[in-house]
Amino acid sequence: MLDIRIDAKRYPDRGGRAHLALSALQMTVRRGEFVCVVGPSGCGKSTLLNIVGGLDRVYAGSVSLDGGIPADTGFMFQEPRLMPWLSVLDNVMLVAHGDERARLRAAAIELLGAMELGDVLDAYPGRLSGGMMRRVALARAFVNEPALLLMDEPFVSLDSPTANRLREMLVAQWRRCGASVLFVTHDLREALALADRVCFLSPAPGRVVLDLVVDLPRPRNPASAQLERLHADLLARHPELLAGLPAAPGDVTEGRPAA
Repeated sequence: MLDIRIDAKRYPDRGGRAHLALSALQMTVRRGEFVCVVGPSGCGKSTLLNIVGGLDRVYAGSVSLDGGIPADTGFMFQEPRLMPWLSVLDNVMLVAHGDERARLRAAAIELLGAMELGDVLDAYPGRLSGGMMRRVALARAFVNEPALLLMDEPFVSLDSPTANRLREMLVAQWRRCGASVLFVTHDLREALALADRVCFLSPAPGRVVLDLVVDLPRPRNPASAQLERLHADLLARHPELLAGLPAAPGDVTEGRPAA
């Protein structure tokens, strides 16, 4: 299980004072669970991922995976971050090192085939569409089958059909390898379509104000009537939720939406 406790995360602001980005934030992600994080702009969602992924170690608190420091972690960012001088296959192989390269090369080819990229293994990123580049990045995130996958708005700016196809591929690979996923998004429908649970953050300093179980069968279509009803019901009961405000002070309910 991923256990996150961030007592305080501060940044210096332009005036040299300390800006409190996260405070009293507690969250868990069980093994194999898909958890989405939603909140207003500037609430610390990306900062949270950077701390969990070990990219930012200057904070008060602790992050542990199965009782230890998260090490077996994959990361997918808002931008694909492909190396333009490397082929599609070589970009996926960037995360492979030493003796594992031969084994992961075969896995990378199989994974790219599953993502409908088998005919562009030797192509360079400049020849790819935006959706294809995101698929390469998704293959790279999964190729070594990490125990924990961190995703920072990976499908932002894509058209709806392309984003939906990528979500389907993401869910298929997640279910295949059993990774725990922590997925940041600003899109509530996307969160409801993907997550086992959705954690809503307050404005900075960010903390969890609602922890919602999404009890819908899979596969899910973001435009389905069932998901639309859940979306509408959630906002009707918590009209200020996307601004990071719970329905009432202290309205944090672990695992269930507050009544």
